[in-house]
Amino acid sequence: MSLNPLPLLLLTLPLAACQAPHQSTPDADSQLLWQGGDPLTEGWVMAGDGSFAVDGDSLLTIDGMGLLWYSAEDFGDFRLELDWKAENQSDNAGVFLRFPEAGSDPWVAVHQGYEVQICDVAEKDIHITGSLYSFQGPNVVASKPAGEWNHYRITVRGQRYSVDLNGVRVNEFIGSRGERGHIGLQNHDPNSRVRFRNIRVTPL
Repeated sequence: MSLNPLPLLLLTLPLAACQAPHQSTPDADSQLLWQGGDPLTEGWVMAGDGSFAVDGDSLLTIDGMGLLWYSAEDFGDFRLELDWKAENQSDNAGVFLRFPEAGSDPWVAVHQGYEVQICDVAEKDIHITGSLYSFQGPNVVASKPAGEWNHYRITVRGQRYSVDLNGVRVNEFIGSRGERGHIGLQNHDPNSRVRFRNIRVTPL
């Protein structure tokens, strides 16, 4: 379903003027994990197939299945906020949480962390946007049409995972895996093109 789509004109304006409508003001102690436009080097490691391309103020998935993970720091309780945009409704990607050091193996994040899914077309609700992939589906699909920016706000405290998408609480999940780990982005397959920007984490 579509929630308050931005006028197309806004998509051509500078980032400061076109933040997602439900994007909150960054917390004072939040940490920006990548500065848009800069080379993707500091703290980030690519595992598996494919890559991520720096595309202006965003990161674009290329091929896959792979994992771009932030190796410079791991996190316990935190709030993660980021924007994402899919070119097509069927495009597939994800946001990985609390997995141990992955090295060159993207499956570490799959098997030992949790993935908040990005894919509006799926046969099962546990595989659709807003789900904790293969564990729990969202109570509503709150993503915007393909080609528009979405905003994830993911809050992790202990074993409780809360997922807000475009200002709507779409999932409340109780986990059982490790309570500390890394953050990563998935590039799923050669046909999917998903962009990420404004990747920001706040320790809690």
